[in-house]
Amino acid sequence: MRYLPHTGADRQHMLRAIGVPDIQALFEDVPETARLDPAHLPFDLPDHMSEAEVTARLSRLARRNLDGGTAPSFLGAGSYRHFVPAAVDHLIQRGEFLTSYTPYQPEVSQGTLQYLFEFQTQVALLAGLDVANASMYDGATSCVEAIMMANRITRREKVVISGALHPHYRAVAETYGRLTGFALDVAETRPGGAEDLSARLDGDVSCVVVQNPDAFGQVRDLAPLAEACHAAGALLVVVVTEAVSLGLLKSPGEMGADVLAAEGQSLGNAMNFGGPHVGLFATRDKFLRQMPGRLCGETKDADGRRGYVLTLSTREQHIRREKATSNICTNSGLCALAFTIHLSLLGEEGLAKLARLNHARAVQLAEKLAAIPGVEVVTDRFFNEFTLRLPENAATAVERMAAAGVLGGVPASRLWPGAHDIDNFLLVAVTETNTDDDMDRLGTALARAVRDSRTEVSA
Repeated sequence: MRYLPHTGADRQHMLRAIGVPDIQALFEDVPETARLDPAHLPFDLPDHMSEAEVTARLSRLARRNLDGGTAPSFLGAGSYRHFVPAAVDHLIQRGEFLTSYTPYQPEVSQGTLQYLFEFQTQVALLAGLDVANASMYDGATSCVEAIMMANRITRREKVVISGALHPHYRAVAETYGRLTGFALDVAETRPGGAEDLSARLDGDVSCVVVQNPDAFGQVRDLAPLAEACHAAGALLVVVVTEAVSLGLLKSPGEMGADVLAAEGQSLGNAMNFGGPHVGLFATRDKFLRQMPGRLCGETKDADGRRGYVLTLSTREQHIRREKATSNICTNSGLCALAFTIHLSLLGEEGLAKLARLNHARAVQLAEKLAAIPGVEVVTDRFFNEFTLRLPENAATAVERMAAAGVLGGVPASRLWPGAHDIDNFLLVAVTETNTDDDMDRLGTALARAVRDSRTEVSA
């Protein structure tokens, strides 16, 4: 068989070589209570199939899913659908890129080091900060690495978390905090509400973590908060989940942030059902030695030719070992390359134009949806994502819109399950991929969902 190449004779030969009579003997150390009885399996799986049959079966199952590529999609909440030029996919599938791994003898891999150097340069420019590393796993791990860096720098272990930080990012921080010993002070924020994070600052706070635009889509001016953090001896960590927003909004560095921890999926990378994605991390020069991950630098070789080197590598596999600032074991190299290629194709002017288009389309849709009786836009300053308050349960409305062939957004209750008085809030994201017809279909589907809800209540 293609996937099980060993014959019965092969298996008998291997069993004799290790000195056991049969395959069941390999499981003797597993308690019988933990083993499955082949005669009474708790799941119903089909019998073996040929490759063609498996492909046909999985294709039928896949068609039951309504995905963002086949239906008008207004999903966001940390993962965004943007148009990725065909050149990106073509280039990252070149053998020297597609099969590459962490360069343990880095200077041999000049091509890899060069694109990582270019990636770092792009991220630092977007962040408005001095230096960026050669990528992280994703935005959530970038966020928690920023927290741990701040703890090392300030020698404090209390972290103030905005209530409007993406809940998945907060969950990762909570896991690390529980296992490594730092404490979280999490604010409570409602869609459209304000929070005073500076009031939570004291002499024990290492950093304040805030998202911009936040998880409800609200755009913030973080300069006053940055001043308050610095006055208290704390760092300001800014999380960005929509990288395209950096082409239009004032950069975190310009607003006084000390660290950018961002998700780079929006550029060059598809939504991929939630991953793999690529984390962006940038900071100021004075914190360079505490930065996690790796840093590529440019130099000249003995003949005066330009070359690239691994300037800093604080990972535990390398010489620092237990003194490493991070245990991140590799970087999202291929996703980082896709990010770099896409951004290079856009250029500075192209990114700014793309960002303006995203914002304009979001404003257009927000005005359309706000005209539906009972629907209110509660985000007063947004980039390409905003929050609606519906007159009914948002999760129910989303199911009704999906039945009509429209992915109408993400219910806030899905991100904040159990949160008080949040069931009627809906997050809607708009990108350059959404057409006027898509917006018309969403408006019609949402209006019908709201109308149907009122009909059911009156009945």
